[in-house]
Amino acid sequence: MIGLSIFFYKVERLGFPVAPEEKVQIWTVEARADFRRTGVGPVKAALRIPKEPRGFDLIRENFVSRGYGLATAEDRNTRTATWSKRRASGEQSLYYQVTVAGDPDREGRDDVPAFPDVPSLEEPRQSALMEIVEEARGESADIATFTSAVLRRINAEAPDETMSLLLAGANGSFGRAALAVTVLAGARIPAEVAHAVVLRDQRESSFIPILAVHNGDQWLYFNPVTGDRGLSPRVLVWTWGSDPAFTTEGGTGRSVTLTVRRSLGDAMEVAERRAELSGSRIVDFSPLSLPLDAQELYRVLLTLPIGAFLIVVMRNFVGVQTFGTFMPILIALAFRETKLGNGILLFVLVVSTGLLIRLYLEKLHLLLVPRLASVFTVVVLVLLSISILSHRLGVEIGLSVALFPMVILTMVIERMSIVWEERGPGDAVKEGLGTLVVASLAYVLMGEERIEHLMFVFPELLLVLLAATLLTGRYTGYRLSELFRFKAIAGDKHGGAAS
Repeated sequence: MIGLSIFFYKVERLGFPVAPEEKVQIWTVEARADFRRTGVGPVKAALRIPKEPRGFDLIRENFVSRGYGLATAEDRNTRTATWSKRRASGEQSLYYQVTVAGDPDREGRDDVPAFPDVPSLEEPRQSALMEIVEEARGESADIATFTSAVLRRINAEAPDETMSLLLAGANGSFGRAALAVTVLAGARIPAEVAHAVVLRDQRESSFIPILAVHNGDQWLYFNPVTGDRGLSPRVLVWTWGSDPAFTTEGGTGRSVTLTVRRSLGDAMEVAERRAELSGSRIVDFSPLSLPLDAQELYRVLLTLPIGAFLIVVMRNFVGVQTFGTFMPILIALAFRETKLGNGILLFVLVVSTGLLIRLYLEKLHLLLVPRLASVFTVVVLVLLSISILSHRLGVEIGLSVALFPMVILTMVIERMSIVWEERGPGDAVKEGLGTLVVASLAYVLMGEERIEHLMFVFPELLLVLLAATLLTGRYTGYRLSELFRFKAIAGDKHGGAAS
């Protein structure tokens, strides 16, 4: 339960991929801030940039500003990048690039604003404001419907005289959004304008306004132009406030051009960044926090329990006999270097030759340690001979022989010779074939890219594997091979019962 709980948390909440090289959709937004410096002199430019936008995780960001100094600052809801230069002249361009990935669980702002004061306008605009507030109250039942009623009046094709008074000077979509904030303040409803970006592939885009209204419990989002409620998953809240997103001191002709590009990013990078943003320490206590050389080692080691569980199944449920309990795993590790086909061929050649030498050495009545050392020396000579011969023949098989564990082969030969002497050649060959079959299956299973990825990224699954191993340890029934072995006896019993 612990292992599965951690696994589902990492997959569902943090987005860790269950398949290797899995890709997720990411968006890259580049803001190019242009301005002009008349004459030569100091200049300072400030661009408000995203901070924990609702529905998105910030994966990475880059600042490009040749010859400029850069400083970033942030308050509760906004971040600002400020470029400065002692001497500048002519046309200037600054670049900011941010890459984001969708995260439906990221809520964005969670602050509770104070109730605003009722705006004080000159007459007759003050009376017009209060009249619109009263009319909207009569057409609504709560803050959401009140906001919709206000936006409907602001965006009417033919506004009445009352609204026309307030619309004077409200230029463009941002001007109308700011007017909506003013009207809502007349009802003492907290509201704010946000600069947002529509995420679709486009070379030149610009900010759009989003109206955020607080209903006492949460922020509600509205499109101030259409009046639609809700924030589309394709809309990135860039920064808060109706003031311009880009300002300069010592520059003129300010403009910001946005370029939006969709692409596929590494799901692992996104998941690690998401864990960092959410404050989760789970990555700090996983193999992902290890140095790269240690990570490569544990990519292999964490698959060994898979091979061990395979041996449990093959021995306890199927009944395959092998040389030792974990010898097939060691041979499977050797196959990782030689590949399966070459590994099986080398295994048969070396073990067969070594077995013949071992049976000959038995006539010399040697002690155990000298006998093992002699067999080991023969194994080295056999491997060397295969390497030289295959190289002369232009065959690639022998070039990786040196990586084949010689001690493992020596122990296989010794164990096989003992079985040969004690139980005969039939059992020796049977156990040898069983060892080779289980080692081959373990190589295929442990070398599967998806399994290696799962065990490395989700090592908590070893707890699940441990639970399964403990459950199989209670099995005392027949093995599959025993069903075939005693089939004749079972047939005779049924025949006798019938007669």
